[in-house]
Amino acid sequence: MKFTKLFPLAKKAVVAWIDDFAPSMGAAISYYTVFSLAPLLVIVIAIAGAIFGREAVTGQITGQLTSLIGKDGAMVVQGLVAAASNTHRGLVAGLIGLAVLLIGATTVFAELQSALDRIWHVPERDKPKGLWAVVRARLLSFGLIMALAFMLMVSLIVGAGTAALGSWLGGLLPGSVALLYGVNLAVSLVFATVLFAMIFKLMPTTPVAWRDVWVGAGVTALLFEAGKLLIGLYITRSGMTESFQAAGSLVVLLAWVYYAAQIFLLGAEFTKVYADEHGSKSAGRAMGGTAATAVAGIPPEVKAQASPLRAS
Repeated sequence: MKFTKLFPLAKKAVVAWIDDFAPSMGAAISYYTVFSLAPLLVIVIAIAGAIFGREAVTGQITGQLTSLIGKDGAMVVQGLVAAASNTHRGLVAGLIGLAVLLIGATTVFAELQSALDRIWHVPERDKPKGLWAVVRARLLSFGLIMALAFMLMVSLIVGAGTAALGSWLGGLLPGSVALLYGVNLAVSLVFATVLFAMIFKLMPTTPVAWRDVWVGAGVTALLFEAGKLLIGLYITRSGMTESFQAAGSLVVLLAWVYYAAQIFLLGAEFTKVYADEHGSKSAGRAMGGTAATAVAGIPPEVKAQASPLRAS
């Protein structure tokens, strides 16, 4: 797709973002994210920690959180994870705790599915209902959690590799720091694109083609990488933590998640617009438009002659 075609698509995506009340959907997503974040990280740390060690995985996540939401916000998340990961004594208490953990971790993905269904204008009659709807949503959510854990493990491997490469190139290339930063940025963009593509493809209850999601996922990943820097700069310069005093760290976390949710929803709207204009949905629209044009072009006297035949 040509670069010049991105601007009309972006304009339509912004209009759709406003029409679908994305700010309200983002508020709901951020609310559920705060409650799902701790159990989600507990499961991810448990899966990835079984291979790389709990301390290494926790350190990687803490470093990422610190760079995103600052030290205070990262400490809040650490406290939530520590509280959620407390082991329960006894078999019954352990099973109940595991069930609560899984439900809590997958709740935010159920809200994402609801938002994506609204963006794709899925009719209520086409949505799965009853017990199957709940089971489907939770299974998809758990699958995405497993994908998050896998990408975290790959990130640890890449991080260790780039660190070793940096120490080796440090004395050989003067610009090795910038080179490694570019490598890390490229890897981060690839991971984010894959994750967004999986969410855009799997979470809506309407069929979405893979070729429809890759462009939108790439645009969303670029917006996310640029947006997290701007969001972090705004939170740092605005003095939000000091303004809200004791609740400042939690407010910072909520604000960051809310703005990130808006970026995600805008990317989802772009994906929908791209699918309608240039993707798999465009063929159906073109055929419908051609049929309507053909019917409109039939002379009135021919339509009048065809009406008795249709009635008989």
